[in-house]
Amino acid sequence: MNTAPLPDMAEATRLTREGRLAEATALLQRRLRGMPPSAAETFEAPQLARNGMPPGTQRPRIIDVEPEAGEMVDPGEVVHRGRPEEARASPWQVAGDLHGSVAPQAPGALRGILAGLDAGGLAGKPDAMRRAPTHARARLPEGAQFMAGTFTAEAGSRSYKLYIPSTHRGEPAPLIVMLHGCTQSPDDFAAGTRMNTLAEEHGFLVLYPAQPSSANAQKCWNWFSPADQKRGHGEPALIAGMTRQIMRDHAVEPRHVHVAGLSAGGAAAAIMGQAYPELYAAVGVHSGLACGAARDLSSAFSAMRQGAPGALPCSGKPQGVVPTIVFHADRDATVHPRNGDQVIAQSGAAASTALRTEVQRGQVAGGHAYTRTIQADAEGRPVLEQWLIHGGGHAWSGGSPAGSYTDPRGPDASREMLRFFLDHPHGGAGAR
Repeated sequence: MNTAPLPDMAEATRLTREGRLAEATALLQRRLRGMPPSAAETFEAPQLARNGMPPGTQRPRIIDVEPEAGEMVDPGEVVHRGRPEEARASPWQVAGDLHGSVAPQAPGALRGILAGLDAGGLAGKPDAMRRAPTHARARLPEGAQFMAGTFTAEAGSRSYKLYIPSTHRGEPAPLIVMLHGCTQSPDDFAAGTRMNTLAEEHGFLVLYPAQPSSANAQKCWNWFSPADQKRGHGEPALIAGMTRQIMRDHAVEPRHVHVAGLSAGGAAAAIMGQAYPELYAAVGVHSGLACGAARDLSSAFSAMRQGAPGALPCSGKPQGVVPTIVFHADRDATVHPRNGDQVIAQSGAAASTALRTEVQRGQVAGGHAYTRTIQADAEGRPVLEQWLIHGGGHAWSGGSPAGSYTDPRGPDASREMLRFFLDHPHGGAGAR
């Protein structure tokens, strides 16, 4: 396959960073088809080379919404036709310029080019979600298992990885369900969050459902699709069914089943907490969005940029507060930190009385400062906890560089989520 010349790649990188995905894709399509540059491109590329990128305008690509799930008909505008099953499998349709269009290009080729642009153009930026270098598979502790499996139900099929620590002796143990972000895998997410290491220390099981590229080309959970926001339907039904299968097949303490996720996985975790409050005792949302924050691709991009407007419709109706812990960085340019506020507000909406708030501030030695806000019920039991990481970007706080999309400068989101989960069994604080 022919590739675009380097100046064109630089221009596509600039457009991608500025969130002008349709224009970037159209540029690459024209080059792959051997078409000459437009007049605007002929002017803009030399200006970019002479002057550099304007300060304050660099933004990472939006990775939590796969443009292949809909049609991009105008530069910067995404329109979803309301048929996610049909659109999800269709190739990109992108406007070539303001007056004409370009025939669809093979989506796999364009994905590869844009992924290369992202990896090369964002390295070293404060908000870059860096990919981890390729490492040999980590050696398991003697007696531990990291087994692969598949769950199949009416809603479809999903593979998964299940970590059973070497310390597990068959007694009922807590279960944490971890939902990865876009482009990630169970192995990658496990490495980046170090959750398996914590499982060795504390004796719990970890389930990592895997989103295949057949369901979303970027392997994102489809949190923005109404069909995947409902109890008993779509991806929520698959994740809940998989959780229950693990509970049947292994010794799991039913009062200590929890769900957490990053980015698109964080948005999916928020949905699971709202849709299945009797199953998941507590929820962890890292750099994610509230249930119902979007209903299609257009509103998804909008919510990611600035938070969801107005009330957030969600099919779940918990009978009480869903204990929730949120991590979000104040310099997250991929998912606006306002979304973290909305996750907390949604989880606390079912409180029967006003929650009391306590604010703490701290600093990780050699790392980020943070603000931790705790909301407690009338009996003084903390039920909501929000960590705002100052200076951080769109990455798992305190994660390991062995996995992708991590920020080792802390605080340690994995440990704090585990502590919160162990403090919130069903029947404890925030019981429904």
